[in-house]
Amino acid sequence: MAWIDALSLDDLEAEGRAVVRATGRQILVVKAGERLFACANRCPHEGYPLLEGTLACGAVLTCNWHNWKFDLSTGETLVGGDRLDLFPVRVCGGRVLVEASEPDPAERRKAILKGLPKALYDRDQQRLVRETARLARIGADPVDAVRRAVIWVAERLEFGTTHALAGAADWLRLYDDPSTAEDEKLVALGEILGHVAEDGHGGKNYPFPKGKADWNAAAFYAAVEAEDEAAASALAKGALRDGLTLDGLFPALAKAALAHYNDFGHSVIYTVKTIDLARRLGPELEPVLLRLLVRSLVSATREDLVPEFASYAARIEAWGKPVLRHPPLAAAGLLTAGSAKDAMALVGAWGLRHAPERIFAVLVEAAAWQLLHADETFMVRADGKLADNVGWLDFTHALTFAESGHRAARLVPQLWPEVLLQLACFVGRNCGYTDENLDVRPFAVPDVGVFLADRKRGLFDHGRDRFIVSVHLLKTLIAASILIESVPDATSLIAAGLNRLTHARMKGRHVLRTARQMLDLVARQ
Repeated sequence: MAWIDALSLDDLEAEGRAVVRATGRQILVVKAGERLFACANRCPHEGYPLLEGTLACGAVLTCNWHNWKFDLSTGETLVGGDRLDLFPVRVCGGRVLVEASEPDPAERRKAILKGLPKALYDRDQQRLVRETARLARIGADPVDAVRRAVIWVAERLEFGTTHALAGAADWLRLYDDPSTAEDEKLVALGEILGHVAEDGHGGKNYPFPKGKADWNAAAFYAAVEAEDEAAASALAKGALRDGLTLDGLFPALAKAALAHYNDFGHSVIYTVKTIDLARRLGPELEPVLLRLLVRSLVSATREDLVPEFASYAARIEAWGKPVLRHPPLAAAGLLTAGSAKDAMALVGAWGLRHAPERIFAVLVEAAAWQLLHADETFMVRADGKLADNVGWLDFTHALTFAESGHRAARLVPQLWPEVLLQLACFVGRNCGYTDENLDVRPFAVPDVGVFLADRKRGLFDHGRDRFIVSVHLLKTLIAASILIESVPDATSLIAAGLNRLTHARMKGRHVLRTARQMLDLVARQ
């Protein structure tokens, strides 16, 4: 133990408190009645000197900056968040001695992770970032904070996987990039933790079903189709028990994700990103990530059951069968399709004569053109119909779906028809919300490599006040970067569309539009 001679007891009694420096830290020594205390002088909240604080009730020290209160007897925070570091103190020969050795890193790590759920529950973004920085400071793995957050949030997510977890895979991709600086790495982890805290807010728990069953891919698919979480979860857990990994389960998971136009394309995105996240966080997180994914697959909305996309099932059934017409393979046809139904018919006809990768490239080109030519008037108006509620995410989802769908189809080629037809749903639906006469010359990108690097750097100081917006900017950037490699002929359109997106005005909430639409809905009911 490293005891230091802090000061004389007479001097401490005269002043009541004093600050000493040891091992690079400021230590506050306090005499309260007959008791002596030593603690970190910097408030764990924002670093305000506790020397300036107020002592009351014998051992309660208040930081006057934000009224945080600490029990000097235990270090517990009575008002506020983080614990206060305490140091043993004693008197010997009229001198005050403080034991100022560095705390054991393993114990410190354990304490930080133990306190993380409170910060998540409180949605205390500053503390989440602070505690993660402390993990890095003691030489622990800061990503452990993400692992702890995933466990904390698991049974708080009523419908399973959310954007917070899907986005975590992409934030960690940036975290692991060798060019990412230390402060930027902390931004990436803080974005994950803050989004997880937001999605897990509410206090309710939704326990996962119990039980395991022998793995059977057909039975799993049927259970998801029947929206039977208990059966699907039991089969998935049985698969892990029998030695399968999430990678090994990918064909069955992807098939279930693409069986319908699920959750506006989110199901396949969540499936691919869950695999990425499990690889990064390690096998101990696989069971909880799998259960979350299964829950999301079971509860996903199925847009192909609504009239706009209702021909999807028939088009899947007819894939590869003879057609009456053979339209040329070009993006122009998609951009004038006018509806999801027409776009699917066109893609179905192409499927008889053209390789899936070629059709995919044309669909990506069309989706990128639509992002570049999106008609903002539909996004900001307050007098539109509910059916015309269109935003930037309607256009970005086509690209993020395309990237995940492409990965799925390359690993499981039998899924190409589903990927192509669902991508046609995006493009066909968005046809009515573009402006072909828009002057897009200001968004042209002369050097795509420099542009992408600049946009990546910009994510670390994005300034968006909603996690759902920042995570979509991230996902679109990652998807665009990958699609540029997969579909090089669409590079200019993808980069220009991304450029326009990052400069776009985005309403945080449509308060007037919502009020008017709800008045109309109530009147018609």
